[in-house]
Amino acid sequence: MLTTERDRLRESVEALADKLGRNRGSLMPILQDVKKNQSGLDSYAMQVIADALGIHPVEVFSVATFYAFLHPEKEGRFVFRLCRTLSCDLQGKEQVARQLQNELGLDFGQTSADGNFTLQWAACIGMCDQGPAMLVNDKVYTRLTTDSVRQIVAECRQETAGYATQRAEERLV
Repeated sequence: MLTTERDRLRESVEALADKLGRNRGSLMPILQDVKKNQSGLDSYAMQVIADALGIHPVEVFSVATFYAFLHPEKEGRFVFRLCRTLSCDLQGKEQVARQLQNELGLDFGQTSADGNFTLQWAACIGMCDQGPAMLVNDKVYTRLTTDSVRQIVAECRQETAGYATQRAEERLV
């Protein structure tokens, strides 16, 4: 992480700690914010959070690694989490899983080399009556089919291409 990125991270965490309070009760929302804005929680980020809240870094690490949605590894811009419960299994999850792997070119637990996509399993997303179901970032998709998966991935790719174009134009200015 470059020094300016580290400075921005520290400033952001300090501002959140000032706003939310410098106590353990602020840990989860700060972790969520850093994870969202940094695409991951590296050891430096966890140390910054610990310093801001006056707690031991092991406490931050313990919370970050306990919750599946906070795990420290970097994730892609789009995180696909397919529900792996029995109810989704009975409603065609295996075909949907294969389609996701084919469309993204990833196995479960992997992130694309370009950093755009991550494919993961989810223990349960609470949509058992509408399976197979998945989350893409915070958006829920239900009653998935191979065709709907193809369309969802295409939309994400289109958004990624638009983002890349915007970033390239910003560098030219």
